[in-house]
Amino acid sequence: MTTSVGLDVGFDLDMTLADTRSGIAAVYDELSRRLDVEIDSQAIIARLGPPLELEMANWVPAEQVAAAVMLFREIYPDLAVPATTAMAGAHEAVEAVRAAGGRVIVVTGKNVHDARRTVSWLGLKVDEVVGSVFGAAKGAALTSFGAAAYVGDHVADIEAARAGGAISVTVATGPYTVGELRDHGADVALGDLTEFATWFGDWRQV
Repeated sequence: MTTSVGLDVGFDLDMTLADTRSGIAAVYDELSRRLDVEIDSQAIIARLGPPLELEMANWVPAEQVAAAVMLFREIYPDLAVPATTAMAGAHEAVEAVRAAGGRVIVVTGKNVHDARRTVSWLGLKVDEVVGSVFGAAKGAALTSFGAAAYVGDHVADIEAARAGGAISVTVATGPYTVGELRDHGADVALGDLTEFATWFGDWRQV
C-alpha cells in the first residue's frame, strides 16, 4: 500500500494513548516495599512524562538509582502492563490515521520493551515503537519516520514536535490543561483523544 504523504502521525504513550497510572503506581508501591524506602506513588502518577531515572532520583540516593531502575523494569511487565488501559479515543485516533493511509509511530520515554508490551496489550495497530527518549530527543525519531504531527500530553511533547518538524497536537489528559498547553505553544490543544479524529479529518482537507 502506498502511504499518503503528510499523513503519518506520532503519538506519545503514557497518558496519551495509554492510561498507565494504576500500573505504575503498583510498581512503585512494590518497589517501596522491596527497597524499604518511602515513595509517594500518587505524586509520581500525577506528573508522568519525565524519564524513569529522573523520577527515581527523587526517592533513592544517586548511587542506588541504576539498581532501582533495573528492579522497576523487572517488576513492570507482570504488574503494570495488565493494569494498563487505553485512553478514551486511543483506538479511534490510531484507526483514523491508518484509515486515511497514514502510518503510526509511538515515541515514548518508556523503555522500548515495555512500550511494545503495552502497545500489544492494548491491541493498538502501530507501525513502529521508539522508546527511552524524552522532549526534544524524540525529534530524531519523528523526523526519520516522517511524522507530520506528534500527539502528546506533556509540554515536553511540544518540544518533541518542534524538534521533529511536526505539528504539535496536545491532549489535556496528563498534567496540563488545554489552556496551559496552548500557553506553552501547542499548535493544537484537545481535551482528549476523542476529539482527535474530527481534528485529523479537518486537517487533512486543509
